[in-house]
Amino acid sequence: MNIAVLNGSPAGRDSITLYTLLYIQKHFPEHTYEILHVGQQIRKMEKEPELWKDTLQNADLILFCYPVYTFLVPAQLHQFMELVKLSGISLKGKYATQITTSKHFYDVTAHQFIQDNCEDLGLHYVRGLSADMDDLLHEKGQKEALAFFRCVLESMKHGWCEPVPARVHLTCAETHAEAEKLTVSAPKRIVIVADFTNSENDRLQNMCRRLKNRMPCEAEVINIQDFPFAGGCLGCFHCAAGGKCIYKDGFDDYLREHIQTADALIYAYTIRDHSMGSRFKLFDDRQFCNGHRTVTMGKPVGYLVDGILDAEPNLRMLMESRAQVGGNTMAGIACNQRDPDREIDMLAESLCYMVTEHYLPPKNFYGVGGMKIFRDLIWQMQGLMKADHQFYREHHFYDFPQKKRGTMLAMYLVGGMMRNPKLSRKMGGKMTEGMIMPYRKVLEQK
Repeated sequence: MNIAVLNGSPAGRDSITLYTLLYIQKHFPEHTYEILHVGQQIRKMEKEPELWKDTLQNADLILFCYPVYTFLVPAQLHQFMELVKLSGISLKGKYATQITTSKHFYDVTAHQFIQDNCEDLGLHYVRGLSADMDDLLHEKGQKEALAFFRCVLESMKHGWCEPVPARVHLTCAETHAEAEKLTVSAPKRIVIVADFTNSENDRLQNMCRRLKNRMPCEAEVINIQDFPFAGGCLGCFHCAAGGKCIYKDGFDDYLREHIQTADALIYAYTIRDHSMGSRFKLFDDRQFCNGHRTVTMGKPVGYLVDGILDAEPNLRMLMESRAQVGGNTMAGIACNQRDPDREIDMLAESLCYMVTEHYLPPKNFYGVGGMKIFRDLIWQMQGLMKADHQFYREHHFYDFPQKKRGTMLAMYLVGGMMRNPKLSRKMGGKMTEGMIMPYRKVLEQK
């Protein structure tokens, strides 16, 4: 069998993720493996498509291999996916799967992104392997990697693959840029971070204009296409200690001085390849100069989306998760698939209210779960990620359960009483009464 391995890591041959594939190759040597370092050599792939076209067309299995970067694949692999689609080559009927390494921070959205795009290309998708960065160092992880590949082979043998969902077919509605300004309390300044590259017939520009006209304050539009990015995040950890990116293009300073200083942030984009597009992914990845520090927490965020969002549940989840993990209030998502004028107007009103009232609801599972992963990661890597560690200490993010000794002792006491048959019968329904007692006292307060 011919296997085309798309190594999406900017580290190329030094990718930790790639070593899982190499371990599989060692134990299944009867197959042919052709590794394309698309993450490290994306510019070369753009200029010389003959380097990868034949490899993909001759492959029986296409295997995406990458580290998870900020909810999705690295921007470089995202760009390569766009190249493949634009090339027009036919991959229909081939099989595809993926291997990722991460600390399981939103590996689900990354995997779904690859699956959705594989289905666009007519590939038969087999569920991938999401491994921890350290799994290959342990016997359990090694066994899991080999078991995964055996399952892929068996799936190809019997024709097993993930079912392709029905596609939603709608057309985008027109947005009217003219709008009456609100006369409410307003933030001093909002920033609309937009990517106008893929917007058709000025649809996204009109959405931005309407929001800007509706806001009773300064609303600056920044087109990220205009920023001279030197390249995508390399995952080199050069910024881990002092927050300074290895690139000299000035993005880290521009981000901190012009974007993160706003009272609220709006992200505007056209849906492409089930995402915000590779340029936005580049923008997101390069924000790693802030490490894992939620430097804009407390600020509202919103989205202007050009495209059929009903067809993109993974993308909707990603937007909600970005806000939750960042400690931001989600002011709303305005889309042009139905009534964009009304949705944009509501977003403007919501944004003004949340800024002036300092509204910040508690996090849901997306935010709580994501931050617990980061909490444990930064605690272990505090010697390297000094700026992150200091930030987490100052904001009391280290809320480890073992610190709550009083609660733990109380549960030991209650558990011991419940295990005693005589005491358990005597307590009866009083357990519930005891649990709700503190809440009754809250209601009784004046």
